[in-house]
Amino acid sequence: MSNFSAIRPGTDLAGYARELARMHDAVISGGRSRLKPRELVARSWTRVLEGGLDPEHRSLRDPLPFEEVLRRRRESPLSLVIDDLRQIVCSIADASQFLMVVTDADGIILWREGSARVRAKADSLGFAEGAEWTEQRVGTNAIGTAIAEASPVQLFSAEHFEQQQHPWYCTAAPMHDPRTGALLGIVDVSGPALTLHPAIIALVETAVRFQESRLWRYHEIGLERLRTAAGPLLASVDGPLLLVDDEGWVAHASGVAAQARIPVPRQSRPLTVPGLGLCLPERVGDGWLVRPSSRRSSPHILLTLDLTAAPSVEVSGAAGQWRSPLTARHAEILSLLHRAGPAGLTAAELSRRVYGDTQHVVAVRAEVSRLRRTLGGIVASQPYRISPAVEMSVLRPEPGPSTRR
Repeated sequence: MSNFSAIRPGTDLAGYARELARMHDAVISGGRSRLKPRELVARSWTRVLEGGLDPEHRSLRDPLPFEEVLRRRRESPLSLVIDDLRQIVCSIADASQFLMVVTDADGIILWREGSARVRAKADSLGFAEGAEWTEQRVGTNAIGTAIAEASPVQLFSAEHFEQQQHPWYCTAAPMHDPRTGALLGIVDVSGPALTLHPAIIALVETAVRFQESRLWRYHEIGLERLRTAAGPLLASVDGPLLLVDDEGWVAHASGVAAQARIPVPRQSRPLTVPGLGLCLPERVGDGWLVRPSSRRSSPHILLTLDLTAAPSVEVSGAAGQWRSPLTARHAEILSLLHRAGPAGLTAAELSRRVYGDTQHVVAVRAEVSRLRRTLGGIVASQPYRISPAVEMSVLRPEPGPSTRR
């Protein structure tokens, strides 16, 4: 039996539901109860009560417009496996009187399948596409609690916080990106409480594990397609390089130690790659060719920090040109690194120049990290400095030529 099961084999469901209802009323009102909530349920009730929800009233659901639901479906990696989930889970939904619900990582219901009779009951509860089923929105429920606890959850009857959810059971498990471990969404099976079967947990667990493996296979197929499509180009290019997909996953490496992933490439934005140095990604079909900028037709990247009005930078190189606004703080840091020259500045030195002391090293590191997300590999680290492959100039408000290094 899975350790997140809400019931034990042979449990009298009707009797247990009555006991839980008495416990719910006592504990939520601050009284005493012979039966104690499970630790997971107690933690969730504490969070929900601190959030100010009322168990006797249904919280507002306010579902998203269906156009937004469709957009989220298109952008969700779970769209790749939703048909398989339907086949695995929903083939017995009508006979078993349950619903399968799939949400995104925000707890927004994107898909709902199953028994028509149970769907009608779910509609009255606001358990439908576009609704947000987080703990903050609807109290303790398997979807929201699985997100909060980062683990599978099964709830039975009055373990739910809202009284209107007491006639239900729900069993939910998170589905993760097999490449990164990031949460993609929640797979949930819900139905009338007194129809709960111990096998529901195995059904949900099996479906999630199988579809995570399918997502990994889709990832491998995508990299294989990218390698095949770029094959002729790769055969004609000399020197070290990487071929990566739109999320930075490496499909092919040549002349450089293989790695699983690099920072996400962006058009004309330089990035620093271990073993390659500063690179300007080139679009190749559905992926990117990443190679050192020093081997390209233009050996340098030109950067202009414009301080004549609202701070901004203009960057140009062999792959094109782009302009981006900067905050005043980021403009100050970039200007300081420019003046420091090739020697650069340590985090402590930068803290002293920006804040007047060395007590703001953590803040400096956070600001430089945000700056690097804007400028890519233009700012090198250890110590912080302008990359040697970058030729930088500064335009200042006062008359006079730009300074160059």
